[in-house]
Amino acid sequence: MLNAPTSELISTLATIAGAVHEGDAIDPFLVDPRGITPGQAATVVRPDTPEKVADIVKACAAARVGLIPYGGGTGLVGGQMAPDGPPPVILSLERMNRIRMVSADESAIVAEAGVTLAEVQDAAEGVNRLFPLSLASEGSCRIGGNLATNAGGTQVLRYGNARDLCLGIEAVLPSGEILHGLSTLRKDNTGYDLRHLLMGSEGTLGVITAAALKLFPRPAATVTAMLAVPSPEVAVSLLGHMREALGDQITGFELIQGVGVAWVCHYHPEVSDPLADQPQWRVLMEVIGTDEDVLSEQTGTAFETAFEKGLATDGVIASSEAQRQQLWWIRETIPECNRRVGAIVSNDVSVPITRIATFVSEASEAIRALDTDLVINCFGHLGDGNLHYNIFPPMGVDKERFANRRKDIKHVIHDLIAAHQGSISAEHGIGRHKRDDLVAYGDPAKLAAMRAIKAALDPAGIMNPGAVIA
Repeated sequence: MLNAPTSELISTLATIAGAVHEGDAIDPFLVDPRGITPGQAATVVRPDTPEKVADIVKACAAARVGLIPYGGGTGLVGGQMAPDGPPPVILSLERMNRIRMVSADESAIVAEAGVTLAEVQDAAEGVNRLFPLSLASEGSCRIGGNLATNAGGTQVLRYGNARDLCLGIEAVLPSGEILHGLSTLRKDNTGYDLRHLLMGSEGTLGVITAAALKLFPRPAATVTAMLAVPSPEVAVSLLGHMREALGDQITGFELIQGVGVAWVCHYHPEVSDPLADQPQWRVLMEVIGTDEDVLSEQTGTAFETAFEKGLATDGVIASSEAQRQQLWWIRETIPECNRRVGAIVSNDVSVPITRIATFVSEASEAIRALDTDLVINCFGHLGDGNLHYNIFPPMGVDKERFANRRKDIKHVIHDLIAAHQGSISAEHGIGRHKRDDLVAYGDPAKLAAMRAIKAALDPAGIMNPGAVIA
């Protein structure tokens, strides 16, 4: 059993950290971005060195007090929220915000956990390199949280998830020991790779305090296009066609349902749909290359052939950086507009690419069978099989009218995901919102191994208690 922190412990933690949030300053740490799970906390401590983090962890372990590592607070599955149990200590990494090293020759950067994703991107650009992880929340999410949740985003098709971009990790384990793993080596075959154990563990196995990250050459040329497609099935065929023509030059390939763009235009009337006929389905794709003329010729030929084959029916190619940013802005603003409409159920799922069209068709039929008034907005990263399949009330109708349908909707979607050998969580993690779903749909052997690892590393259960596994 965990304990509530005493006033003496809180005083000790404040002395160790050197900075705390108290009173009303705690409130922003208790807000769930989706408004699903209210949080609670006894205090928020803000250390600025790994040694201070280690001392805080040791003190909480000795007192058997829960500890929640906190990055930017942008997680969407309640991983940073503690709705019940003894109030925990929130350990904010906001003051661990230094870039310790950035090297073009090494193609690597070492950043502390509290550095925002945008700041990592800017530091890479400062040495003419690219850090490719790209998320809508990149101005506020922090790299420690990105790694702890194995964030995905729009560039996974070419560069991979957050874990694929990490060379080494510095972390404080539940024992209070500091794991000194900030290597920039590409080859290090010396036993268990603990960085991959910590990445995606959502703060349940330790506190990431810094990371060594891969950098890449900045593309000399970029082509961004939005293309209307007749259906998700044709969108998958278009992806195959573009891959054959352009190979791994494709960095992003997003599927977007028309209702999402319509909502963006509704809530942002200064914006107009780039495609004249407001198609039901479209893709947003981006391609990079080393030579502008060569890339233009390659993509032009690929687009022309796609239209001839009926894989696309309309399209627009960005002719400037401003137009490119506008196309991506529309895509990245869909989640904001979703929140304004008010989702009944939000799903972050993945299926094999060849099954996407079948899943979308079957899921649509199943949702309509539940209630013909339900509105579906499906969008996501088609190139890596990750869809955000979200269900809404009609615009202007309170989502609580459909509250009795939430459980049925979730089961319909997750049952279909299981039938298609997919995942109930593609890039957002498990947190607390999907903990029961993990038990219901997860591999029993994997769950047993996870519980054994948690018990071995965190026998007192202090690290983000209640997240991922009970």
